[in-house]
Amino acid sequence: MTAADDPTPSVLVIYTGGTLGMVPGPEGLIPGRDIEARLRRSLAALPPARQASLPTFEVLETDIPIDSSSATPHQWQALAALVARRHRQHAGIVILHGTDTLAWTASSLAFQLLGVDRPVILTGAMRPLEAEGSDATTNVEDALRFAVTPRLQEVAICFAGRLLRGCRTRKWQTQDADAFASPNQSLLGERVDQEVVIYPGRGLADQQRGAPRFELPDYSTLASGGVIRLALWPGLQAWQIEAWLCDDRVRGAMLEVWGGGNLPDDPALVGALARASGEGKLLAALSQCPHGPVAFGGYAAGQGLTDAGVLSAEDMTPEATFTKLVHLLAQPFEQSERRRRFLTPLVGER
Repeated sequence: MTAADDPTPSVLVIYTGGTLGMVPGPEGLIPGRDIEARLRRSLAALPPARQASLPTFEVLETDIPIDSSSATPHQWQALAALVARRHRQHAGIVILHGTDTLAWTASSLAFQLLGVDRPVILTGAMRPLEAEGSDATTNVEDALRFAVTPRLQEVAICFAGRLLRGCRTRKWQTQDADAFASPNQSLLGERVDQEVVIYPGRGLADQQRGAPRFELPDYSTLASGGVIRLALWPGLQAWQIEAWLCDDRVRGAMLEVWGGGNLPDDPALVGALARASGEGKLLAALSQCPHGPVAFGGYAAGQGLTDAGVLSAEDMTPEATFTKLVHLLAQPFEQSERRRRFLTPLVGER
């Protein structure tokens, strides 16, 4: 019998830090501790019927809760390893995380936990748990309910009553409770009249199944900044691109280009990209527009990307593009296999 078959399934709640658990410090809010007692007190204030319908859960705090702006690929790797060790003991996993890089962590976990056969739900809050008007308790309540939904078999983000694919989501607002959006992907589910609903036909369980095939590579090989992010701006010069790409520590780059995939009409700039690609660096381009894909070749100005060997990220988010580059470069693939896998949908990211 699996955890998901247990008549009283439990959820593992992993606390990593973030606004949800923050407390006042001498210079402002800081990550707090003792999250289990605080969380149970907060949930105990819900109406009795809602309390009674919550699944049982246990709480695990990471050694050093952080502000998510300090998250790194090392934290992504450690978190994926923790989920991989513990997921079989639970119907689902809920990860409490800061909102600033929540979508980055969700995207990385999606690639590392390929084929996961139960829910892995990330959530957080725009206000601390004990703050007046906090959204923390409701977000956790919703996440716990989604985490015992067997049909959900992927990494997702639960926020403001909505469930979004983790590798398709971006933080969209700096202050609003409805802080996350999935520009090019429909909702996986949402809360309706205090019940959580999974929409049929939208989840990975309906689209691309197979046995769990986790990939948990060592990201330390990229710890010195092996993947970079470059956004084009008017007046960009080839020497500026070369200053980044010619560094031997750089192994890959995410390029944010204009519109449907356009570059300045500058042979020197295309040449700089082609040299980097020829040296085996993995380059991928996506649009600076949040909606819609890049499509090289629609305009003559975009042909240079194809000529330079740059890969199309189509309609992927920046978070998914970056974390996929990190994930592929951390593994011992031939460059041709890395390029093939980047262009292949692995977890519904494109």
